[in-house]
Amino acid sequence: MARIKNTFWHRNKFRLSGLILILPIYFLYESLQPPEFPDVWASKSVGAVELALQPLNNEPPYAHHEDWVKDFSVWVNEGAVKDIRQAYINIGPKPLPLNQLEQDDVGILHGSDSLQHVHAIAPSQYSPADKVWLTLQHWDGSQHVQSWSLPSQWIPTS
Repeated sequence: MARIKNTFWHRNKFRLSGLILILPIYFLYESLQPPEFPDVWASKSVGAVELALQPLNNEPPYAHHEDWVKDFSVWVNEGAVKDIRQAYINIGPKPLPLNQLEQDDVGILHGSDSLQHVHAIAPSQYSPADKVWLTLQHWDGSQHVQSWSLPSQWIPTS
């Protein structure tokens, strides 16, 4: 009878199989622990709608394709999403012009009637002059711009 070689796999295959059975329990536990989101920022009027921003985390912007972005949820407190033709969010010292924002799909609001999501255009690192700018256009062509200040803990000290 052929003798089986004493390899790592043959010595530990049952232990490794047991580990594979335990891993789903760990992942189930992790998935049932809800993440803690930062607070919702102050609600502000932008044209005929009132919106509030909520960052998805307090981490710095991340690279997304060829851009740097920061994720936000946008709560529609008053007004209707159907009244908005298009809306964009960017982070910087000033709002980007609408014709520049329309060139790409980064920074555009998308989602449901009560909650929108956006990958806001952001610099790779914030400066004290930066704000979060929301540029909104209604179906009649009117444009409105609103800004929120960045939290102080987001701005690097050095």
